[in-house]
Amino acid sequence: MCLLRLNTKEQVSSTSIISKQSGYHSESKAKEYKHVCKRACQRAVDRLKAGALAVEAVTAALVELEDSPFTNAGMGSNLNLSGGIECDASIMDGKSLHYGAVGAISGIKNPVLVANRLLSEAQRGKLSAGRIPPCFLVGRGAHDWAVSHGIPPCPSEKMATKFSLSAYKRNKRKMELAEKLDTGHNQTKKRRQSCENENGSGCLDTVGAVVVDLEGNVAAAVSSGGLAMKHPGRVGQAAHYGCGCWAENTCNMNPYSTAVSTSGCGEHLIRTMLARECSTAMQSEDAHQALLEAMQNKFISSPFLASEDRVLGGVIVLRCCRCVEAPPSQNIQGILVEFLWSHTTESMCVGYMSAQDSKAKTHISRLPPGTVPGQCLAIEGGVCRLSVVE
Repeated sequence: MCLLRLNTKEQVSSTSIISKQSGYHSESKAKEYKHVCKRACQRAVDRLKAGALAVEAVTAALVELEDSPFTNAGMGSNLNLSGGIECDASIMDGKSLHYGAVGAISGIKNPVLVANRLLSEAQRGKLSAGRIPPCFLVGRGAHDWAVSHGIPPCPSEKMATKFSLSAYKRNKRKMELAEKLDTGHNQTKKRRQSCENENGSGCLDTVGAVVVDLEGNVAAAVSSGGLAMKHPGRVGQAAHYGCGCWAENTCNMNPYSTAVSTSGCGEHLIRTMLARECSTAMQSEDAHQALLEAMQNKFISSPFLASEDRVLGGVIVLRCCRCVEAPPSQNIQGILVEFLWSHTTESMCVGYMSAQDSKAKTHISRLPPGTVPGQCLAIEGGVCRLSVVE
């Protein structure tokens, strides 16, 4: 096991957000990756300053990330085997514990808006004749539901970018060559290696965000275009409950509010339900040690992934609790926020910001040189204090 840790401590006030992209981030595009994370943080903080709750702010952050051509979510998503774009997204509100998700949805520029609308519609209660409102829709049904609820459609061809189209053509040539060279077991193996190599060059960069607002509510969201050259209809972890994201406010059973968003190989994250596992682990006293053990024991060394040579994934985690500021007579309460990220992928681009900050901070976390992605992990993070006048 490899471990990289960097702790930073800052004193800030008001609200906090973290956004991320995970996968491989080339040095040549580092500036673009950081810039999109900064914009996403700023968009969310602007909403929080205007009085929005955490779930609204996290949605705003995801829209910004989906609109970037540099991310594998929304605009510029990976193309599937048929040359189409199918996206997954989910969101969870820590206050109500409601969740909304879409899977394999086409023709919608911002899948997170559909997930958020599903969440908000579910909060309104039962439908006519006592029907239970849906929380997870897929495919054409998800698209039609979105349009009927005022979310504008966008032709898939307009969502493809020069980069995603060139990657598709390159992958298609690799697969055609593999089919000519071999058949049977070797063909399947070569296909798998081709996809793994392509994913290693930037196709695992699912986006996500976690937020805490002034009231101490947390929310998490995630969005993805899925693996390159995936089979049409495939749904990754970004849409699955407990796998793509998790958010839960503090309660009698849990001393901490937690929010988690994951990225990486969807099949690995689904089989381990990593988002919920990390959230549960964060109820321990030592957040850093808890996340380290969760990533090692529940992910890299998970018995559910024993047949995998490399286990690829990453998480951003936020946990917080209320604390009384001195002197108590001033009626000032604080929210102690710990934020961490960990990944087994080659790199993870992270941005974070509070309402007091003039601009977001960004960082590209990388595994140490010479280590093997999928077999070791990096873990970093920090702590901040949010002041609340009651």
